[in-house]
Amino acid sequence: MDILGNKWDGIKIKRPRVAKKLPTVLSQSDAYRLVTSSYNVKHRTLMMLTYATGMRCEEALSLLPEQIDSARLVVRIKGKGNKSREVPLPEDILEQLRIYFKQYRPSKYLFEGFKKGKKYSATSFRKIVSRAALSVGINKGVSPHVLRHCFATHMLERGINLKRLQLLMGHSSLKTTSGYLHLAHPYLGEVPNLLIPIKQAQP
Repeated sequence: MDILGNKWDGIKIKRPRVAKKLPTVLSQSDAYRLVTSSYNVKHRTLMMLTYATGMRCEEALSLLPEQIDSARLVVRIKGKGNKSREVPLPEDILEQLRIYFKQYRPSKYLFEGFKKGKKYSATSFRKIVSRAALSVGINKGVSPHVLRHCFATHMLERGINLKRLQLLMGHSSLKTTSGYLHLAHPYLGEVPNLLIPIKQAQP
């Protein structure tokens, strides 16, 4: 096909940029209420662990018990491209994991479905999070990946270094991590007042 004597393939037309939609992020108090709301030990443990470590849905569901290093308080995660990383494990989450493990005794994966040795399904995980959100009065569309967004945003609000967050999230590019800067709202008490001069060091 010719257009004004030029072949169509040779004409490069710039496509309009599609505006990126900001991901759903809950407040820190809402996120805590959500992940601790379920009376089901497995459901509560899975949500708490995912939120506290920022794992992707598939990473959490593929966890093996031996990836929990209780002595060093870290979780060894196998991420995208078979890349491994370590994420700190809060002590209260470790205690929750111990309660869960004693009750369910998983045979292979840390979180299993009705069949022993088969990992918990992503569909079931999404339903758990969605029901938990509704139970605490959160009407936003909430999914396991929203817990990951919450982790990143809340870490920045607590003052974590962006490079450190990149490592925790398992992002290959810092640009991906920096996108969460648009979502974070640092507490006013942590923002310095530039109108107050820095005190001069005493000689």
